[in-house]
Formats: sequence, structure tokens, C-alpha cells
Amino acid sequence: MPRFRFFHSFLVWLFGGLLGAALLSGCGSKSDRRGQGAGAGTTAGAAGPQPVLDSAYVQRALEAVPQFQGQLPWAKKFYRERQYQLGWFKNNALVPQAAQLLQTIAKARDEGLDPKKYQVKDLSKLFNQFKAAPDLARRDALEQEIDVALSGTYFVWASDFYRGVANPHDAKNAAWQVKPNKIKLHKALLTYLGDRKSKYGYYEFAPLHPEYNNLKKALAAYRTREAAGGWPALPKALVLRPGQASAAVPALRRRLLGPAAAAATSAALGYDPALVAAVKSFQRDAGLRPDGVVSGATLRELNVPIGQRIDQLLLNMERWRWLPKKFEPDYLLVNIPEYRLHVIEGGKEAMTMRVIVGKALTATPIFSDKMEYVVLAPYWNVPFSIIENELKDKFAADPTYLDRLDMEVVKGYGRKAVVIDPATIDWANVTQENFRYTLRRRPGPKNDLGNAKFIFPNSNDIYLHDTPHGELFSQASRNFSHGCVRVEEPIRLAAYLLRDKPGWDQQTILDSIATHRERYITLTKKLPVYLVYLTAWADADGHAHFRDDIYGHDKTLARELLIKPAGTAPVRVAARPQPAPLARPAAAGKSG
Repeated sequence: MPRFRFFHSFLVWLFGGLLGAALLSGCGSKSDRRGQGAGAGTTAGAAGPQPVLDSAYVQRALEAVPQFQGQLPWAKKFYRERQYQLGWFKNNALVPQAAQLLQTIAKARDEGLDPKKYQVKDLSKLFNQFKAAPDLARRDALEQEIDVALSGTYFVWASDFYRGVANPHDAKNAAWQVKPNKIKLHKALLTYLGDRKSKYGYYEFAPLHPEYNNLKKALAAYRTREAAGGWPALPKALVLRPGQASAAVPALRRRLLGPAAAAATSAALGYDPALVAAVKSFQRDAGLRPDGVVSGATLRELNVPIGQRIDQLLLNMERWRWLPKKFEPDYLLVNIPEYRLHVIEGGKEAMTMRVIVGKALTATPIFSDKMEYVVLAPYWNVPFSIIENELKDKFAADPTYLDRLDMEVVKGYGRKAVVIDPATIDWANVTQENFRYTLRRRPGPKNDLGNAKFIFPNSNDIYLHDTPHGELFSQASRNFSHGCVRVEEPIRLAAYLLRDKPGWDQQTILDSIATHRERYITLTKKLPVYLVYLTAWADADGHAHFRDDIYGHDKTLARELLIKPAGTAPVRVAARPQPAPLARPAAAGKSG
């Protein structure tokens, strides 16, 4: 019998046999589980003494199974907190959670996980041996073996489900520097077995984030559509405008409205208003201009195979496992591929706006930090790379050229900065090593940072800021910057961030900017900022949205997460040009 069928048969047996015995044994208190009046190495139970474990046994049992070896630290902590009492037995019968765990593992594919990975020990064989144990000594030995095997199985599964299959902080995923998920899996197991309470849904295997659950719904819907045949490809040269007719319309209708809706009007070739509305909705979901015209980027997105979309959902479910198990009530989140800033207050979105992020050569890094300052009428410190490549020859020919650029050279920083006469500098021989000054653009309409910047001090030298080039926000793809994040509505954002600072309303902010004097304002409370990379997300009903893999991170993660066994189909994430390394010149972020 194939292993999976045998596993399914075993689940049926477990529910009907050992689970029933567990229920018959009663649901006593925690002190009952610990046992009272038991001799050394046992606890008293309805069917006689129940064995206990020791640290040496736990270590030997887990080290004997390669897949369990990495879970040894969690198992040690778990059994130490229980004084080495068995976790999965009570009164010599398995607790109901054992059956629930195995049932959850059998459905791991719903989470984008592989059930076979968690079928490490032949638990069905062990359970049958336990059921037929000829004596107490054999029963006790099997209880110990089964208990540790179930704990090891739980930790292998929970590590993937709660922390991620891939390691977000190893060399393969070096781009991801968001603060880590600090979930303690031994605490999660104690919660699951009823030995402690938690505000997280560990006791029912609930995901940590609703956004993950939304993606799970989308995954189920897309897999159902794939099983029904997926969707047809449209002609690559198609150009279709509202009101036109085309032989491709039935395929477009099937692609967007599904087989049933398409069948009702299978012969109609007109691009009618209902189908135009469906195309516009699709364009909005893909982050495109909703003009209803099927061509170019819209056509490319429509022709992405359903298998690639499924893989995209799986990759982003994995990224949600990497994120901290709980966000703060108030925070800012920039989703880089979405080109959008989300302001979260009290766990709900209070504001959102379009942003511009880094080009592939100067990619915006993925990390988290805390915002501390709003800076009004900021100076822009020019990166030396721009001085070297674009400016120093012009300054050498004419030092007064700085004034035409509204720039100045200063020595020192902040309020102690002193303006230097540019004619005293040997521009022709300036190098990064001997240039002891700062070249900066004065506050004003020419300033590259616009009227405001928002600082969360970090080693990447990345921040949010305004821009004098507001026309770029009308573009669908907005990766134009040198790494920093340009925000569409900086004054609105500044007023929001300073709303609890007396005297700082929107008019006061505008009046301060009009003086063209740089002003740092410290936030009353540091505000967490997350710069993340999510190319797919879904609404509460599982309605999916997708974005381009602008830096190639999906492709990199897919090679690790979606690897296929030999002889099967390859990873289905669309091939894209490989981005340049994320490392940028030290000052590149300063140019915005």
C-alpha cells in the first residue's frame, strides 16, 4: 500500500481507536497529568503507572532521526518545562491532540507545504505496536518513543508553518533584513497541549497573520481553477479596445469570468461593457492603469500561466511566515513591489499613498527600523559618486556653477556646519579620500528631497522623502530612485506623524517649509517602519492581487522553496532579468 494511503488509513484507525480511549480516560486537571503519588520514573494513571522521560533519552531519540536533529533545542525546552512528563499521553492513552496533529499534517498541502516532509516516523506502526503491547514494560517503552516522535514531528511541522521553510536570514535570502519572527516553538506546543494559555491561536493551528490566511484562500481558489483546466492564452499581438470585436473575446471572457460565464455567451465577439469592466478590475488588481485596453502590460499579465500565479502565492505565504508574529498597533509599511505606503493605526489602515522605490541597480533594501524625526525643508547631501561622475569637472571649470544648482559646500554637520568658498577647493584633484566637506543642495523648489524627509536611522542610509518630480507618481511602475522611498503626499504624512505635537498642524508645517530653513522635529514616540517585498496578497475573500518581481527576489526564493523532485516540472516562476547585487555605494541612498 502506498505510504500516503496507509497514513490515511491509520488516521481513520486512530480516530476510532486511540482517540476514543483518550476521551474515555477523561479530561483531568494539569495536576492529574503530572500524577500524584507515583514512584520514580512513573506517574499514576487509570491503566497503571505511566513512564516519564529524562534529558538523555530525549537527546538520543531525536539525534537518531536526521529530520529531528534540528528540533532538539525546542524538545529539550519543552520537556524541561514539563519536568520530563509525557506530553502526548494521559492515563496511558493518547490525548486527542495527537490525532489532530496528524490530520493537520495530512492537509499541509493547503498551506503550501508538503505532507510527506512531516511523516518522519512510521507512527501508524508504532501505534499498532502500542495497541498490541504484550506487557507493561513494552507499553511503557512505546509510550516514551511515541511521545518524543510526536514532539519531533510537531516541531518539524511548526517550524515550517510558523517560522518558514526557508531561513530568511541566511546567505540565500540576504536581501531580507526585517526583524525576525521570535516565536518560541516549545511554548507553542505547551499551548497546543493545554499546558499554558496564549493570545496566539497555537491551540488550533491558526496562522499568525490574517494576510496569510487570505493568501491561503486565494491558493485554494487558484488550485481549483487549475484543476478545471486553468485559463487560455490570448494572442500575443492582440490589441483590443472597448467597443471593438475580436475572435479573441471568447477566450478573454473565459480568462476573466470563468468557464460558466463564458459558455453563456460563447459566440459573442464584441468587447462589451461587462467585459470591459472585468478587464479594468483585472488591471487594478495588477497595479496597471485601468483603461480597459487589452495590449502591452495588460496582455502580458493576462497570459501569465495559472501555475506561475500559484507559485507566486506560495512564495508570499512563505514571506508572511518570516514576518514578526505580531506587529505593533501603529506602524508604517512600504510594500516595495506594490509601490505603496500603508499607515497603520490601531491595527487598521489610516492612510495610504503611492511611492517611488529604487531602481534594480540601487534597489530599496528590505528591512525594518523605527522612525524618529520629521525634517522640514531638508538639505540634500550629494553622494560623492555624483560629484565624481557628474559635477567636479564642471566645478573645476567654473566654481560659481554651484550657485546655479542652488548648492553649497560646508565643513562640519548640522548647526555647526560652516559654508566654504568653492573656489578654494582643487576640484580637478578631488577624491573621495581627500574631500573633507559636504556638498549639499539648499532647501527650496530645486531640492531633490522636496519639502520633507522622514528619518528612521539605519545603516542602509534609507529614508522616506518628498520629491520635486511629482509627475512620476502617475506611472504604473515606479522604481526610479537611488534606493530611498519617495512619498506622494509628504505634507499629509508629516501632519499625521506630528498630530500629537502641540503647535504642529498642516499650516504650521507649510509656514516652516516656506522659510527654507531646515527644521528637525522629534516624534513623540518612535514609529516602527517595515520595508517589505510582497508580490502577491489577497483580500479577506481570497481575491488575489499580483505585482512584478522587480528585483528578482521571487526567482531567488523559488529556487530554494519550490524545488521539484527529479523528473518533475521545473519551478514555474517567470524568468526575469537578474538584478544587480543589492550592495550600493555607501552614500547612494542619500540621493533619494
